[in-house]
Amino acid sequence: MISVLRRGLLVMLAVLPLFAVAAPSAHQIVQQTTDELLSDLKANKDTYRSNPSAFYDALNRILGPVVDADGISRSIMTVKYSRKASPEQMKRFQENFKRSLMQFYGNALLEYDNQDIRVLPAKQEGADRTSVGMEVRDSKGTVYPVSYTLVKIDDQWMLRNVIINGINIGKLFRDQFADAMQRNGNDLDKTIDGWADVVAKAKNTEEGQKAAGHE
Repeated sequence: MISVLRRGLLVMLAVLPLFAVAAPSAHQIVQQTTDELLSDLKANKDTYRSNPSAFYDALNRILGPVVDADGISRSIMTVKYSRKASPEQMKRFQENFKRSLMQFYGNALLEYDNQDIRVLPAKQEGADRTSVGMEVRDSKGTVYPVSYTLVKIDDQWMLRNVIINGINIGKLFRDQFADAMQRNGNDLDKTIDGWADVVAKAKNTEEGQKAAGHE
């Protein structure tokens, strides 16, 4: 009897790690990341308002692991430009892109004032690509829809794009990159180095507010 119990315990111990390390679903990734972001923001909002760089660092710590920076960077550049970029240029653009993304996203979050944010119920996930919906309700009761596009990379769901109230951020950045390349005479280094300024201007333009569509 003891030997049977011992064997049973060994089987349980062997199987348990399989459950413990099971990859979370796309819906769980969005829910967990949202909860962590809001919890951190609630605890440190006053500090972040006086020290935005600390907030961007926190965003990078929380969002960085679930953002497909390489995939998004290549999508923004498009094949037309990414195939001409050196590994060093791609790395530099990824770093500049992540920094600008944290600022773009962070500035909106700093305006958050206990509005209702609800991750919508999970839907059937695709094999390697899916979307997760969210609703943000402001103090006046207006609801803004958000849709996250996630792709599965090495069995982990990663954020590839986000559409906020009809504004496709991936398309917005893609159009802005192409426009910057034209204005810079197709100088890739100049466009990469000036990317943060491009994003800062894009979010305040009427053109940016009208950008829509799907990736």
